[in-house]
Amino acid sequence: SVAEIARAAEVSETTVFNYFPTKEDLIYQGLEAFEDELLQAVRDRPPGEGVLQAFGRFILQPRGLLAADDPASADALVSVSRLIASSSALTAREQQILARYARSLAALLAEETGASPDDLTSQVVANTLIGIHRAVLDYVRQRITADPAGPRRLARALQADCQKALDLLAAGLAGYDVRPPPAATAQA
Repeated sequence: SVAEIARAAEVSETTVFNYFPTKEDLIYQGLEAFEDELLQAVRDRPPGEGVLQAFGRFILQPRGLLAADDPASADALVSVSRLIASSSALTAREQQILARYARSLAALLAEETGASPDDLTSQVVANTLIGIHRAVLDYVRQRITADPAGPRRLARALQADCQKALDLLAAGLAGYDVRPPPAATAQA
């Protein structure tokens, strides 16, 4: 409980809530910095580079516990992954945070393209990119709990698999999972 956390930190519950608006934010405290870094990566991309490439370069960089090289970080990654996966309140809060990322990114894209703030294309692109991030989070959680000792292997596999998804988006989705024509039925 927040009361237990406050006691352990030797602060009041009010102090805890001054730093963390919700109990769930105790887990997600670094995500505002992540959002700022993501927006900066898109904003600072070099001339001639598209948003997908800038996003890809950013998302392919291992960070946080996944980038750490010590057993304690690997254990923490497994523990946090299991905690989030087992908590509907944490997964709901994560979805709220990701929705905020999408809104922020859509606003940046609309601004950069000169579109109106409610531009559908900016929203679709932003939600697609944040959808990649959401899938990456799920990917990491599923795999780290299956192989708790392998964050380095996971980081390499993540980079390769994520690059495939980014390449697919770059090429366009028109050819993805095209249903083959029905087989000709045998004549009797």
